[in-house]
Amino acid sequence: MTDIDQPSPEGARALVVPQMAPLPRRNFLFLQGLMGPFFRRIGAALRRDGYGVYKVNFNGGDVAFWRLPNGIAYRGSLEAWPDALRAIIRRYDITDVLLFGDCRPMHVEALTVCRELHLPVHVFEEGYIRPNWVTLELGGVNGHSSLPRDPDYYRKLAASLPDPGGNVHVPSSFPRRAAEGVAYNAADILTRRWFPHWKDHRPWHPLREGVGWLKRLSRRRRAERRTQALLRQIDSFSGPMMLFPLQLDADAQVRLHSAFDGIASAIETVIGSFARHAPRNMLLVIKEHPLDNGVKDWRRLIRETAKRHRVEGRVCYMEAGDIALIIHRAKGVVTINSTTGTLALAFGIPVITLGHAVYDIPGLTNQGRLDQFWSAPGEPDRATFEAFRRVLIETCLIPGGFFSEQGLGLLVERAIERLERHSPIAFADSARHVVPEHFSTPKAVH
Repeated sequence: MTDIDQPSPEGARALVVPQMAPLPRRNFLFLQGLMGPFFRRIGAALRRDGYGVYKVNFNGGDVAFWRLPNGIAYRGSLEAWPDALRAIIRRYDITDVLLFGDCRPMHVEALTVCRELHLPVHVFEEGYIRPNWVTLELGGVNGHSSLPRDPDYYRKLAASLPDPGGNVHVPSSFPRRAAEGVAYNAADILTRRWFPHWKDHRPWHPLREGVGWLKRLSRRRRAERRTQALLRQIDSFSGPMMLFPLQLDADAQVRLHSAFDGIASAIETVIGSFARHAPRNMLLVIKEHPLDNGVKDWRRLIRETAKRHRVEGRVCYMEAGDIALIIHRAKGVVTINSTTGTLALAFGIPVITLGHAVYDIPGLTNQGRLDQFWSAPGEPDRATFEAFRRVLIETCLIPGGFFSEQGLGLLVERAIERLERHSPIAFADSARHVVPEHFSTPKAVH
């Protein structure tokens, strides 16, 4: 594997590289992906089709899941990374950069460099519409997306697009996700001496995260039993119900694209508002994120918070199961900017966002305050949502999933098709991507 040491002020040094053959057509540079084999599978497919493929590995977990030629180990600091990236782009005549999540520190710097050099950046993320979809967008996603917030834009554009048809069901395996997380973190820990400057974007040590995954797996059966009991309670409940799906505590969409510094502060805000303003016969169900790593005990925190606000009998915590099992029962959904919001809108369920979301559009989501939402959630416009969905599928969604062979196979196939559409020529109009002014400051909750 190629090494990149810390660059000198004049540029990257010690680029110990093999002699390379002339590069074909386009040359793709992968940065960090989701934990697992997704980037390796796309890289292998691109190599098969004759493209140049390179990968920067920032830690041992990246190395363990790449296992293809042209891996480049970056051992330098965040401050030296921009110069090192420029050197890589020049040396390998890179035409395209791929990454998962645009808010990781290394990726933030990479986006700045690529805008400077007018290189297209293909950003993967969890799908804006769930389940069965993955986002692949040029330039940025979520709070950094260039998608407009004008409902007329979607209605007009959708009228010229073909019917995308129904969803393809994509299976997903939590044990597989947990195993990949444990393997990635173990490889990271065991190789830290070779990556002395590496700092994870997640706010905890990988060993702690690995232990959390193992705990979640060991408690899975008890969580499923408690969830079944809760579902029976919901079925027999006669009053209105609101749903609050949790997001990952380390999710940059929470920390950078909302006023919250983490999930704990969001829980405090939502339960506090519910206690003060929700009808007395209303139930609040808080759903654990299916990929939560178990580092924090949300069940206990929610119980203590509800008790402090004197609504412990009206706040429930759902640990397992698909949120689609109960979303149709909800009078409304409160979210920061989770993709569960689009699932609710597909069911015609009112949604309010407490952060910045691509679907926070007049006519789709409640544009008022959380305190009023409990009693007057409003109603989403079905035609606007269908137009929004059609445009997303045509422009920045691909079917597939990360945590099953069927899902990965479909995802890789469609990602290659979309990458060929996202050519450097097609990128010309978006090379000067600018974060919309709408997202320059956190969204107020109250």
